Amino acid sequence: MRPRDYTHPEHEYFEQRSLRRHARVLHLWALGVGAVISGDFFGWNFGLLEGGFGGMLAALAIMTVLFLGLCCGIAEMSSALPHAGGAYSFARTAMGPWGGYITGLAENMEYILTPAVIVVGIGGYLGTVFGTAPGWAPLWWLGCYIVFVVLLIFFAAAMPRFDLHRWALQGGPWLPHGWHGILRALPFALWVYLGIEQLPLAAEESHDPARDMPKAMLLGLGTLVLFAFLTIVLNAGIAPGADRVGRSDEPLFLALRTLFGNGATARVLALAGCAGLIASFHAIIFAYGRQIYSLSRAGYFPVWLSVTHGVRQTPERALIAGSVLGYCTALAIYLAGQKSPVGAVLLNMAVFGAVIAYVLQMASFVLLRLFFRGIVRPWRTPLGVPGAVLTAAIAVATLVALFLSADYRPGVFGAAVWFLCGIVWFAWRGRARLVFAPEEQFAEEARARDRGTRFTR
Repeated sequence: MRPRDYTHPEHEYFEQRSLRRHARVLHLWALGVGAVISGDFFGWNFGLLEGGFGGMLAALAIMTVLFLGLCCGIAEMSSALPHAGGAYSFARTAMGPWGGYITGLAENMEYILTPAVIVVGIGGYLGTVFGTAPGWAPLWWLGCYIVFVVLLIFFAAAMPRFDLHRWALQGGPWLPHGWHGILRALPFALWVYLGIEQLPLAAEESHDPARDMPKAMLLGLGTLVLFAFLTIVLNAGIAPGADRVGRSDEPLFLALRTLFGNGATARVLALAGCAGLIASFHAIIFAYGRQIYSLSRAGYFPVWLSVTHGVRQTPERALIAGSVLGYCTALAIYLAGQKSPVGAVLLNMAVFGAVIAYVLQMASFVLLRLFFRGIVRPWRTPLGVPGAVLTAAIAVATLVALFLSADYRPGVFGAAVWFLCGIVWFAWRGRARLVFAPEEQFAEEARARDRGTRFTR
């Protein structure tokens, strides 16, 4: 597109859509880790049923490689393109409006569905702690819509009781479902890291995104890798064992009851553990609020969604819209009577959007490296293009894995329909209503500087 093809709004349009800069490295690190830490409390455990302990551990190692490549690539792009659009802005510059929109749509699905998974986990913990019937679950979720200390206590108490053969392997082989089980466990291993890639969405609220964003992202990933391996190994390696943990909606609470009995101590720690789930819940809500805001500000989504609060300068309309859609999706799956856990179905749907976004972000990275050499890159990843290609390949393998389990396949197909409907809407109406927002202006200026590539149209 050319600048004259856009809507050029008055200055008041952007004044009504401004964000306040306040974040530094520590704030960004806390946001990134907080967004992901719920993965250690709930969701990953379903991978034990798909791949066994050995298969889940292998899948986690593969996902660690994926996220190392992903975070390094995103850190480079976010330092060079510090816009609130994040993945959408990277793809918009590299692949034009269609590439930007499809990447943003996939990431939007990921971020809207992720809090729905988390809120199901919170409901599971609260329902068990307070002894409420399963029918109360949607009420717990609704209430949630309107921390490290627990994990550290768990790690310290669980280490002396760890028994690899008795509890983690339960007398069986490392790979009870073979190599096929590793593939099926990939979506659940991805869950313990999903969300760290949201940090670039805070670029316009960071004082110095070019310097702070790479530091915060890599420091956050290091924290999450340590916690992920400790959680999975120790939670599966003590009573009641990997099989029971794999079937639970509150795997950490099972471990706490093993360590401290079924009394007040375990219940208080489980309640405190909900803080970790709630931290992620709030952080991912922040992410979809900013992501909907940026796509709306540029006209890809209805522009009224990007209006921010007059005093607090927060995208309240985007936050409310994402919350309603996420809760309604969780409730619809619950009412449909799925035999699979609601949280696991939602998790696979969120991962569907995530891996598509990862592939497109790594494609954006490669195209930006090859054809947009004029863009200033304050930080460059040492992994380069080969790291991005390996990351994309693992993401594609994970996308294939989502369709292997018959129990979760209906939810994944539902996510695919959602995704295709979004593409149809953009082809029908959205692409004719784009606004010359900061991400669009940067992309057009970069194209003008680096003419000669056919990928930007």
